[in-house]
Amino acid sequence: MAYDDKRVAFLVGPEGIEQAELADPWKAVTDAGATAKLISKDSGTVQAFNHLTPADEFPVDLTFDAASADDFDVLVLPGGVANGDQVRTFPEAVALTKAFADAGKPIAVICHGGWVLIEAGVVDGRTLTSWPSLQTDYRNAGATWVDEEVVVDSGPFALVSSRKPDDLPAFNRELLKLIA
Repeated sequence: MAYDDKRVAFLVGPEGIEQAELADPWKAVTDAGATAKLISKDSGTVQAFNHLTPADEFPVDLTFDAASADDFDVLVLPGGVANGDQVRTFPEAVALTKAFADAGKPIAVICHGGWVLIEAGVVDGRTLTSWPSLQTDYRNAGATWVDEEVVVDSGPFALVSSRKPDDLPAFNRELLKLIA
């Protein structure tokens, strides 16, 4: 499969990103030959965490207001409690997420990244998974929540979801299928 012409947007907040949920899918995407871009609120760097412990910083490629869904093939929403909670409060990030969904472009989400999908209003009628604490939020937004390693919902836009870092092998496998 040819990935070298594919562009993947990773949408994150300034801090609190679960490092494995950013770094592992990023590596899978770039190792396959696709181009990955990190999009956040401000230029500079973002701070990842290993649960509650600060980990690495990652350079931002584009800010929310400079990014367009038209320039990408797939959107990835990494988790991290603080990350998902922050990103859903940035109108530009929510609008960008909704633009991907409205354009029918695939979205992959893991853990707490789903709060952004809920805020964007794009989960009604969809089946997905997440960290268990989000299940009521998903159900209240009209989604069907299941406790599975990875869920693929073809819906009006392809949606891949996983629960936690332990699910990354399955998540990455399905993410690469989205990109292809």
